[in-house]
Amino acid sequence: MDLNADLGETVEGVATADDAAMFALVSSASIACGGHAGDAASMRTAVAGAAAARVAVGAHPSYLDRAGFGRVRVAVEPDVLRPQVVAQLRALVAAGGDIRYVKPHGALYHAATEDAATARAVAAAVADLSAELGRAVPVLGLGGAIASAASDAGLPFHREAFLDRGYRADGSLVPRGAPGALLDDPGLVAERALRLASEGVVVAVSGETLHTDATSLCVHGDSPGAVAMARAVRSALDAAGIEVRSPW
Repeated sequence: MDLNADLGETVEGVATADDAAMFALVSSASIACGGHAGDAASMRTAVAGAAAARVAVGAHPSYLDRAGFGRVRVAVEPDVLRPQVVAQLRALVAAGGDIRYVKPHGALYHAATEDAATARAVAAAVADLSAELGRAVPVLGLGGAIASAASDAGLPFHREAFLDRGYRADGSLVPRGAPGALLDDPGLVAERALRLASEGVVVAVSGETLHTDATSLCVHGDSPGAVAMARAVRSALDAAGIEVRSPW
């Protein structure tokens, strides 16, 4: 099972996560590439940190929304969004990133899950990168429209599950700010990780048991107590004999 976190998310030179501690615990790192956070220097630092920890590098593009940290849905036409995402992916490559997968960030992530046109634009951008690299770059996401768009573009799609976010009965995430949106208890998060890894299930805030074929589990790097949660998850998976490794 893969364990991923969003890292390299610096804002005005200030890191939003303890990247060094997280690199020691995860197997994949989704690195901010300038849309919502990060710059050339932070990308180089994150890429170096990933290499030192033998962690797979993923690109974490978003809407061009640094003021809202990429968490605000932006009205942008697909033919404009595609080159915006491509530019972010190329920026991470220029910083030395050997991109093994692409995971959209925040509002773009959810828009690509729900909206076919947005999903096609994101998949097309990843296909552009794939053509430049000479290999198909996988897309990591929740499912829905982005899964179909990735398949149509000839890209592998990997489904992820969130350890520190609440789920609604339809499989979507509880919006930030709503009751149950965020989980911060390391023990409960570790229990969720074990059930996802061994049974492929997660319980929604309303009590329904949801089934998923997720191959990657996410702990947000900027969540409160992210390091404690990731450490608890890693310890629980290790104790259960579940290997934590990148699928890329």
